Amino acid sequence: MRFCRARVVLGCLAVLAVFGSASAQTGAVAVQSAQRLSDEPGSAERGRAIVGSRQTGLCLLCHSGPFEPRAHQGTLAGPLQGAGLRWTESQLRQRLINPRTLDPASLMPAFHDTQDQQQVGQAYAGKPILSAQQIEDVVAYLMTLREVP
Repeated sequence: MRFCRARVVLGCLAVLAVFGSASAQTGAVAVQSAQRLSDEPGSAERGRAIVGSRQTGLCLLCHSGPFEPRAHQGTLAGPLQGAGLRWTESQLRQRLINPRTLDPASLMPAFHDTQDQQQVGQAYAGKPILSAQQIEDVVAYLMTLREVP
């Protein structure tokens, strides 16, 4: 179990190193609004695929959720189950856009805010991890998670 947790922590740190991290200064973010980012409504089906993907969202490196196998899910951050009960769409969106606007000490990367990126490969500089539509899709999926873990 200790080895597995260490691997998850290292994986999350690798994600931060590859995609960069925003500044801990809460006033220095590019996106302050938690309003919808896309004209097209989010698709819970596409959002589920993003959350469960080890190539796109990488959410399960740190979080656990209703996916199999459970042994390959993270324990570094809280479970995704019940997210639709704990937060509003706007709150979930803001957490995805840039969680440091809510918690400057957050380890979670900013999935849409590109300001103050650090240690980002040239191919990724100035680009968000998830597009506006992908953020909306993930929010739509997380809103369906209403069971308490």
